[in-house]
Amino acid sequence: MFPRNYYELMAEYNKWMDGKIYEKCAAIPDADRKKDMGAFFKSIHGTLNHIYYGDISWIERLRDDTYTPRQIGADFFDEFDELRAAQEKLDGEILDWARKLTPEYLGGEYSYVSNVDKKERTLPRWMLAVNLFNHQTHHRGQITTLMKQLGIDPGITDIPWLPCLQDK
Repeated sequence: MFPRNYYELMAEYNKWMDGKIYEKCAAIPDADRKKDMGAFFKSIHGTLNHIYYGDISWIERLRDDTYTPRQIGADFFDEFDELRAAQEKLDGEILDWARKLTPEYLGGEYSYVSNVDKKERTLPRWMLAVNLFNHQTHHRGQITTLMKQLGIDPGITDIPWLPCLQDK
């Protein structure tokens, strides 16, 4: 199936890439996944938790305005399998949300208080939706670097290899 818009394309890409990353990371010993490798969120495990943090924070805001403030940098899940299951579920929710977006919704504004600097902002919803996907991609790039440092090839990460585009 070809995504109908940018947001659906990025949600498909997010789901695909998270699946690839988690599959490769499952083979990494837990101690290595949690080892402080000098990344912003220290480890692969910490960075995966941060991606989940960003995803849950933005989808709660944008989907149904149920955002619950949480501490940035605190792990949601100590166990890799629990984190993986939660991310898989959330990726499906993000894709469902993206498929329902309308120009009217995206054209509106959203007001929120940043969990980073505690300031209130009002921005276009389309910009915040773009940020959701940009945040994921940015931090997955950090994870692929950490994986390479451990000698693990993350494989192709470019959108043209997205499975739903292979029949095009």
